[in-house]
Amino acid sequence: MTAPAIGQTVPDFTATATSGKTVSPAELRGKLWVVYFYPKDSTPGCTQEGQDFRDHYAEFVQLDCEIFGVSRDSLKSHENFKCKQTFPFELISDTEETLCRLFDVIKQKNMYGKQVQGIERSTFLIDREGRLVHEWRKVSVKGHVEKVLEAVIQRF
Repeated sequence: MTAPAIGQTVPDFTATATSGKTVSPAELRGKLWVVYFYPKDSTPGCTQEGQDFRDHYAEFVQLDCEIFGVSRDSLKSHENFKCKQTFPFELISDTEETLCRLFDVIKQKNMYGKQVQGIERSTFLIDREGRLVHEWRKVSVKGHVEKVLEAVIQRF
């Protein structure tokens, strides 16, 4: 399956998230939503990115926009991470890499001199009709959430 391009509808999926929730594009129709992919729970960059979304969460909610974080970590790891960082949004566990592959965020990375497959930090904005309207790939954490919020404001 090819990743959706800007303007295309995000293919249907069902994903398991924290708080016992399931997430699907069909359930999110009528809302803007952001899905951000990050490599690993409780690592410095991933923690900072989550905290930045947390700290701006009220602004996203005012714009009728949902936030979802996604990594390959287990639900148990996500629940601990979410609780420790007081994230008000859900984290999706993608242990099978279904969403990661759907959004084409699994990339060859160099870690300590070894080639590994890992998540390339990426964020996607989906509109009320379920179309991908903006994507950020190879994200640098600093200032990123503000850029995403600005794009949401433009869509609101």
